[in-house]
Amino acid sequence: MLLPAFLAVGIVLLGAVVIAGALLGARARAQAAADAAALAAAPVTFRPFGAVGSATDEARRYAEFHGARLVACSCAHDPTFERRVVSVSVGVEVRLPLAGVVVVPATARAEFAPAELLAP
Repeated sequence: MLLPAFLAVGIVLLGAVVIAGALLGARARAQAAADAAALAAAPVTFRPFGAVGSATDEARRYAEFHGARLVACSCAHDPTFERRVVSVSVGVEVRLPLAGVVVVPATARAEFAPAELLAP
């Protein structure tokens, strides 16, 4: 008599563990993609350094390489030697049982100081 109840509780708990694992994995992928995109875009705000296109294009390229979609990029071109901070937001889609597709967001910032390129 208690066996069906224990089985039902076990199935619900197993489902919760699967969903939590999928969300945690997607969160880690999203954060890695945001970090990589911000770090790649920051120096391109000063000059291309071999990149093709703008800093936003570079952020998008790195986000997509890590399986994410670029949502926002605050990385305007700045030819001065002043410090600048870029901010990148990405989203990773994850398919969850019974919930469908969920977008897991992440944001990262990176600082770049072009004047430090001149230091010995």
